[in-house]
Amino acid sequence: MSAPRILVIPGSLRTGSHNAKLAAVIAYEFAQAGLDVTSVSLADFPLPIYDGDLQAKSGVPKHAINLKRMIGAHHGVVFVSPEYNASVPPLLKNAIDWVSRVQDQHETRGEVFRHRAFALAGASQSRLGTSRALGALRLILTSCRANVIASQLTLAFADQAYDDMDRLKNPADSDALREMVRELIDVSQRMM
Repeated sequence: MSAPRILVIPGSLRTGSHNAKLAAVIAYEFAQAGLDVTSVSLADFPLPIYDGDLQAKSGVPKHAINLKRMIGAHHGVVFVSPEYNASVPPLLKNAIDWVSRVQDQHETRGEVFRHRAFALAGASQSRLGTSRALGALRLILTSCRANVIASQLTLAFADQAYDDMDRLKNPADSDALREMVRELIDVSQRMM
């Protein structure tokens, strides 16, 4: 069976973001497993705040179409989300809202979510990590009928989570990362 292609998308643009750092660690883990992995920044897909009137007037923005096609070119997707006020940051929610509106020829709207596997991860300096945001993100994606795997990585105390080589220090975090990677690979292969 061929290896799935994996896309890693951090939901933060902040300089020094814990989630961008975690996304790099996750991408490295998939690369170590021998997979073709792509990391993108949502800065490369700037989008206005979703507005149905704007969509009716101007159509879906080209960056939403490009992001949807980037997702569609991969078998598995990892969203690495910070937590803002116990929920998903607007940057990531807005990107999902726009992508869910893209409908290429011979597709139903939002089809890109139904034909690949998704994994969730997030990093925070808090004791709870991003568990509340990942719960909200799981709800958003499943409402788009996405196949979201059960394993996820919620990295607490992210400012203290890495060694000098930018590897996860806590064995439980490393185990959760490896389990998420294994499950996403397995589910992605089955969906290919």
